[in-house]
Amino acid sequence: MKKANYLAIEGVIGVGKTSLAKLLAEKLDGNLVLENSENNPYLEDFYRDPKRYAFQLQIFFLLNRYRQLTNLPQQDLFHPLLIVDYIFAKDRIFAYLNLEQRDWILYQRMSTMLEKDIPKPDLVIYLQSNTERLLANIRKRNRDYEKAISPEYIKALNETYNTYFFRYNETPLLVINTSEIDFVEHSEDLEDLIPWIENPPAGVKYYVPKKR
Repeated sequence: MKKANYLAIEGVIGVGKTSLAKLLAEKLDGNLVLENSENNPYLEDFYRDPKRYAFQLQIFFLLNRYRQLTNLPQQDLFHPLLIVDYIFAKDRIFAYLNLEQRDWILYQRMSTMLEKDIPKPDLVIYLQSNTERLLANIRKRNRDYEKAISPEYIKALNETYNTYFFRYNETPLLVINTSEIDFVEHSEDLEDLIPWIENPPAGVKYYVPKKR
């Protein structure tokens, strides 16, 4: 497979997408694009009352992500690698879980119309983790708006993500289970991953880290 010029990282809340994106951008001199999910004015309301605010939340995210991903920085000599900490399809994962049937149908129509304009990554990294580790990471970072997230919601979201990526075939995919590794705390984990990024696999591959 050719070298990846556009890399996207995905995974459930608390799995470490942004942390890994930042580490890879620094290590590989990549142009980093981060999603600012905290600027969604419905986020805190949603975690407090999901049924009431789910549709507003998803539409704001959908349009925000569309605008950002259709205006990605151009590749240049100084930053030949573009690294983004989400994919456009993540919005559909959340919408499927959160929306009632009537709202889901309307959302699907809007998302399908917009998606054709979104460039596809050369490689997607899907970070997996068990629910217990995700909850521990969420508690550790201690964000105010995340304190209302229930363990049941994270468990359901984790299952929905796994189902989605089990069937994923849009781009080459590298699956990494992070339950027992830590790219932030252990530099050797990151060093072991770098060759997989520099020589990305075709199809779907499962990363197996070296034992410490």
